[in-house]
Amino acid sequence: MIGETEVDGVQTLLAPKSGPVAAGLAFRVGRADETLATAGITHLLEHLALHGVGLGDYHHNGATGSVVTHFHLRGSEDDVVKHLMAVCDALADLPLDRLETEKDILRTEAATRKTGANESMPLWRYGAQGHGLVSFEEFGLPRLTADEVREWAATWFTRQNAVLWVTADQVPAGLRLNLPEGTRRPVPQPSSALPTTPAYFTAHFNAVVFDAVVRRRTAGSVFSAVLERELYRSLRQEGGYSYTANASYDPRDAGFAVVTAFADAVPDKQDAVLGGFVDVLAKLQVGRFEQADLDSVRTQAEEALRHDGSDAARLPAAAVNALVGHPHQTAAELLDEVRAVTVDDLHEVAMETAGSGLLLVPRGHDAEWAGYALAPAFSDTVVDGLRYQPRAGGAARLVVGAEGVSVVDGDHALTVRYAECALAMAWPDGGRQLIGLDGISVRVEPTVFPVKADQLARIDASVPPGNLMRLPAREPTAIPRPRPRTPAAPSRASKAGLIVLIVLASIVGLIAVLDAAVILLADPVNNPENAALREPGSFTVLGFLLLVTASFVIWAVHVARMRKIT
Repeated sequence: MIGETEVDGVQTLLAPKSGPVAAGLAFRVGRADETLATAGITHLLEHLALHGVGLGDYHHNGATGSVVTHFHLRGSEDDVVKHLMAVCDALADLPLDRLETEKDILRTEAATRKTGANESMPLWRYGAQGHGLVSFEEFGLPRLTADEVREWAATWFTRQNAVLWVTADQVPAGLRLNLPEGTRRPVPQPSSALPTTPAYFTAHFNAVVFDAVVRRRTAGSVFSAVLERELYRSLRQEGGYSYTANASYDPRDAGFAVVTAFADAVPDKQDAVLGGFVDVLAKLQVGRFEQADLDSVRTQAEEALRHDGSDAARLPAAAVNALVGHPHQTAAELLDEVRAVTVDDLHEVAMETAGSGLLLVPRGHDAEWAGYALAPAFSDTVVDGLRYQPRAGGAARLVVGAEGVSVVDGDHALTVRYAECALAMAWPDGGRQLIGLDGISVRVEPTVFPVKADQLARIDASVPPGNLMRLPAREPTAIPRPRPRTPAAPSRASKAGLIVLIVLASIVGLIAVLDAAVILLADPVNNPENAALREPGSFTVLGFLLLVTASFVIWAVHVARMRKIT
């Protein structure tokens, strides 16, 4: 049984277990509460709070998620008291002299982190805001100031916005939580970057990934476990196409969760993995569940809930549920719900996934054949304004207007409107990158397009205040350069045309020479019948022939020069 009390106004959850004490202090704040211009501020604050803790003889760490930031440790009761009090003291008086050092550490951490296929899903579903920010780099780090970090701590890391949990039957003696007053913060409402679902997009990953938003309930958790069994059996055991095939169920807020499924796919097996993956989803969406799978998953869940340490194991999740406003359930209530799940319940969840599904497929493949609409990678509007052609030529056009910026290339356009610009990055060389709330990005590079300084200033002044980030000079190799015009190989058609022109010029020229000779050799005095050859009409014909010959010669010379140039 999970007990509940409070420490200095902080909601506290307790459940005993044998061995070292585990404890955690969770706050209802994460990446989804930031903006793209402040992205990384919560993670930075977590690092600052833990810096003063030092190297203990106990295990401790911190984690910044989408909606919750967690400080946790395992050790003795004295370790718990010292650690949590030190964290709270640091949050009240952050070591801001470490600000730039911790920024460097976070950049190093990001550079060594591998990006998985799953991490791109939030961007495509939510865009460059809210829950979608976990897909982005921590762009805000360079511009964050000490005052902004201090204000973030005072706003979000408060006693009302925290939940403490401890694997003990009572609060460790002497524990005090020095946190400021505040309010419990609601989870941000989800945005959407998808005009319709189910949808798919392509990416350079050797994997197929699917996720869907479903209602939070026990049947959803059981469904994800059954889905994993189906994928593993079909793609790993029977087909031999994938090494890893799994699924997860992750609560997003009080009412909804995200079911995610993953299968890796080497290049020569991608067609088979995609087809098998879609077949498994379709099988479940028409209600074809194996009762044996449901029975197995239910048995495993029952065993976990009946375990002596199950209440203590559920403390971190219970703390998150309390922060997001999801009702607390006892182990007995969860057991009853697990036992009550039927194949019909799983079919309902499968139909929810069918309606909200998002599918990542490897580049070069599509999923329209399976009923998925292509997620928009381009904008459907273009701003009005000044148009710029590339310095090196080409079909692309840059448009800088009063409402935003567009890049147009044929039928495709990328547009970011100033009012919906999540972040504008500016470099001293004039380069600009604008990222819209929908995740669309537009680059403005004066080395590629001849944009004047006054237009760059216009862009800077038009984006929302606080969303313009001026960055230090880039490495010369990072500055785009115009692509040199690629010489085109002379075609057979142009060569043949040149030969035709030369032949035509020669024939007409020869006729003109013969005609001129006849006119000049005509003797109207001794041969009156040749008098007609010296009439004006004869000279008109000769002039026409000479004109045609000259035209063919000029045309041939032009073609020859073009062949030489290209």
